[in-house]
Amino acid sequence: MSDKKFDPQLDRRSFLQGMAAVVGSAMLPAGVFGAATRLRGFSPNAKVNLACIGIGNRGGDVIDALNATGLVNIVALCDTEIGGPRTANTLKKFPNAQRFQDFRKMFDQIGNQFEAVSVCTPDHSHFPITMLAMSQGKHVYVEKPMAHSFRQIELMMAAEKKYKVACQMGNQGHSEANYFQFKTWVDAGIIKNVTKITAFMNSSRRWHGMVVKDFPAAAPIPSELDWNTWIATARDHGFNPTYLNGDWRSWFEYGNGALGDWGAHIFDTAHEFLELGLPVEVDPIRIDGHSDFIFPQASTIAFRFPKRGELPPVEMTWYDGVKNLPPLPPGFGGAVVDPNIPPPTSGKIDTKVNPPGKVIYGEGLTFKGGSHASTLEIIPKEAAKDLKLPDYPHIRSNHFLNFVRACQGEERTRSSFEVAGPLSQVLVLGVLAQRVNSKLKFDPVKKQITNNRLANDLLRGAPPRKGWEQYYKL
Repeated sequence: MSDKKFDPQLDRRSFLQGMAAVVGSAMLPAGVFGAATRLRGFSPNAKVNLACIGIGNRGGDVIDALNATGLVNIVALCDTEIGGPRTANTLKKFPNAQRFQDFRKMFDQIGNQFEAVSVCTPDHSHFPITMLAMSQGKHVYVEKPMAHSFRQIELMMAAEKKYKVACQMGNQGHSEANYFQFKTWVDAGIIKNVTKITAFMNSSRRWHGMVVKDFPAAAPIPSELDWNTWIATARDHGFNPTYLNGDWRSWFEYGNGALGDWGAHIFDTAHEFLELGLPVEVDPIRIDGHSDFIFPQASTIAFRFPKRGELPPVEMTWYDGVKNLPPLPPGFGGAVVDPNIPPPTSGKIDTKVNPPGKVIYGEGLTFKGGSHASTLEIIPKEAAKDLKLPDYPHIRSNHFLNFVRACQGEERTRSSFEVAGPLSQVLVLGVLAQRVNSKLKFDPVKKQITNNRLANDLLRGAPPRKGWEQYYKL
């Protein structure tokens, strides 16, 4: 591994080289090879060379799942805490992979040695890594939500089309039973004319019980941490250990709270197959413990989606907070729980007390569901007694295999940025309503908030730090 000093001008030159590599391939259909891999003679039967950015905690789980497909070579591991305790396990598993602490150095030094990347860093840093990867023709698997701001997501959707690469957001249930059942039941008219959805996540979160009046005081930066790269395009308020090990989720500046963390696992299929698109109103009906810095202790947010062709308007209401339980219909019974939900970085999601889930109110039928891959049930059970429910395909695949096969040109990703982008934008609009604690009126055509100047400015996210502006120009 080269140890030459990182040069921003050299990095910019690598951007331009990556863009030049895709010139002349604009007619390639979406979902097949990235242009850079096609020009290098990448074969559909060859293993995909994968570079992994963010390798601790959830990042390690994603790397294991991608490696378990048997179709990838892990050629590089990159983490701002490379060699620290949270990355040690993954480093041990892949001793021959090259190691980097700064993703920019990795792209600059060995960018011609891999075709795809996994991005499992904090929410605020998904954007620059993913944009750089796409600009160089790399396929991208990125954790949910896609990015931190509405504008970042918009740019990522455009880049996916521009660079003709396979992209997958990591809401893994979107490749399992929940996905295929929901699609089949909509196509068969079992789920039809939905007007109301209740979604909830009432487990305790990291910020519950916290009271803050400012960002924490700056502390000495640990020797194993590259703090500058960790911050990426976001604003630097000084290092504090309270931002690490998943605790960045608590802060508006770096995370997207319970909604950003769980929304993509709970109402992803409803969003896609009911063609919800973007809302016209986002109403924070209840905000407990509003803060300018961390997420509220509890929130109830109503997302109001307009009529779509012949489909009626939909009101989707989100409930979070331990005691902010949603109203449930008669006959709801026990919760629907996916036993394969991965554990959080710290603590556990108790699936016996306040498990996450949803209720979908359609014409003539009401459905209950959980999160991730869990399937829907009709409630009350008696309502399904005389129904002939269509079977749905049980695909022997998963989200990770779907991504790798898309890299090889064999499949299309099920949670591409085209699909996952509008869903992620719904999530960040909800976060904005939590942040400003005010009803937002949104124009889905102009993609502007029309009644709140501050919230509309926040659609763009924080201005990128000096030296990081270039990622917005790719």
